[in-house]
Amino acid sequence: MSTYQEIMSSWASALFFYEKQEAETLVSWLFEHHLGLNKGGLLEHIEEQSFPARLYEDFERLKSGEPIQYILGKGPFYGREFLVGPATLIPRNETEELVHLIIKENRQPGLKLLDIGTGTGCIPVTLGLEMNNPEVFAVDISEEALKIAHQNSDALGAKVMFMKCDILSENPSVPQLDILVSNPPYIPEIQKQEMHRNVLEFEPALALFVPDDDPLLFYRTIAKKGKQLLKPDGKLYFEINEEFGKEVASLLSQLGYFQIQIIKDLNGKNRIVKGLLSF
Repeated sequence: MSTYQEIMSSWASALFFYEKQEAETLVSWLFEHHLGLNKGGLLEHIEEQSFPARLYEDFERLKSGEPIQYILGKGPFYGREFLVGPATLIPRNETEELVHLIIKENRQPGLKLLDIGTGTGCIPVTLGLEMNNPEVFAVDISEEALKIAHQNSDALGAKVMFMKCDILSENPSVPQLDILVSNPPYIPEIQKQEMHRNVLEFEPALALFVPDDDPLLFYRTIAKKGKQLLKPDGKLYFEINEEFGKEVASLLSQLGYFQIQIIKDLNGKNRIVKGLLSF
């Protein structure tokens, strides 16, 4: 019989491609999910022989590099749990910062907003629940992602109108908007070699990568369409690749947006570009 801390540390040591603290956190998620145990019982004695087979199966998946969110089928975002699946990106802290900025800057009631490339629906669902009675729309090219987004919206009690749309070739059917937001694919193919295997091998390439010769493809397309979709003085918010902040800001300026800002995330990396539409 061993303590919770001893077993957690032993299991975490097998996750050699994670930092020690992150590995222990991942193991603790598994223990809490399967056993109801958490770090509050560090000295509690437990028997590994009593662990369910499913826990060992999930641990093998974790050792393969599969993200814990896909193993458990859910992930946290802005204080809520969102279902995730192979067709969706895992909600991330940087996107929470984007959502928080939009909430903070847009307090008035009844605003109309659209999220492009919605994935799990974490952006529009959270905005729908946290803002003052907004009218919320969201699009994605993936039917599987939209199914998950619908489930999240229903489970959390949000009102979001989801639609299938290939933003590169189609125009969303929405009313004139106050806010347009997107966390689009923004990683050039060449950067694959720098990426962790748990992203590269498991998260959907469709939602991650852009051609090396056109890394601003989605920003340019969405910003151009924003000129028709947004009301005068409507706001555009992008989550960006940290390496392309100046390029995205310059693109918006060329297209007629103004009051353009590049905003850093909590790690000091360029992460958000925002602008207002000028008429």
